[in-house]
Amino acid sequence: MWCSAVGFIVTLTLSLLVAPLTVTAQPRSTIPRIGILIPGTAPNPLWEAFQQALRDLGYEEGKHIILEYRFAEGQYERLPALAAELVRLPVDVLVTAGQGALAAKHATATIPIVFTLFADPVGEGLVASLARPGGNVTGLSMMSQDLAAKRLELLTELVPGLRRLAILWNPVRPALALQVQELQTAAAQGGLHLDALGVRSPSEFDSAFRTMGDMGVGATIILDEGLFYDARTRLATLAAQHQIPAIYGHRGYVEAGGLLSYGPHFPALFRRAATFVDKLLKGAKPADLPVEQPMKFELVLNLKTAQAIGLTMPPTLLFQADEVIK
Repeated sequence: MWCSAVGFIVTLTLSLLVAPLTVTAQPRSTIPRIGILIPGTAPNPLWEAFQQALRDLGYEEGKHIILEYRFAEGQYERLPALAAELVRLPVDVLVTAGQGALAAKHATATIPIVFTLFADPVGEGLVASLARPGGNVTGLSMMSQDLAAKRLELLTELVPGLRRLAILWNPVRPALALQVQELQTAAAQGGLHLDALGVRSPSEFDSAFRTMGDMGVGATIILDEGLFYDARTRLATLAAQHQIPAIYGHRGYVEAGGLLSYGPHFPALFRRAATFVDKLLKGAKPADLPVEQPMKFELVLNLKTAQAIGLTMPPTLLFQADEVIK
């Protein structure tokens, strides 16, 4: 009897010691967790396109995947901390756009990263090359070799006799320097004089457009960048006030009152990003997935803005346009 009682007490004591470990242990979910690092805000139609593409691939949220969102709300300085937070969860794949890609790369060297809307992934050190990314990062570049020449072609078609134009760009972004170089090369080949005006903050917008007016430029190219996109309505207003035709990187500027845009079809890039996630979840390695360049581009025109600055849209441009805002 006494031995049995001792044995019972020992067994009970061991059970009590082990029990807390059993209760507090949190086994990792078998459902893949996707971290989504968004530099901007929600809701966002582009990320909605990404989510729909995942559903089309058979991934139902909560059943086949778990989506973890983090929003920087346009405050890019928050991106490193948000990326680190997703890494600590941890996530199985980290998906991001623009400047979020650099923050993600700095946060982890092991978790696969898929990026989109990044202009120069090789030049900014995200990947070793487009064909062989190496490391844990792959995705979709937003640049194409023919983009600069096409935008210049559209401007010369829109503004007959165009001889001088300006680029508005942010020198803080190294990736934009490549676009400036490509535009300068294309302009020289077309016999055009091109001035590059660097703008580092919204407070410099007014002086930049006054400088364009003083130089007598016939048109301007606004390079797509977070600083400019956030101020797209202001830029469209300044261009109209100074009667300077401006071409932008994508339709969001034109919807805010800009004259015309030509660039990648962004929803297509985000839908394509979902296929990268699908491949990674099925065992592919980021180093083996080549970075893709955009295949679909769109031309969007704003007739109301054209009339406001005294321009008539040539029939050839109207025919090419994917959408005309009236």
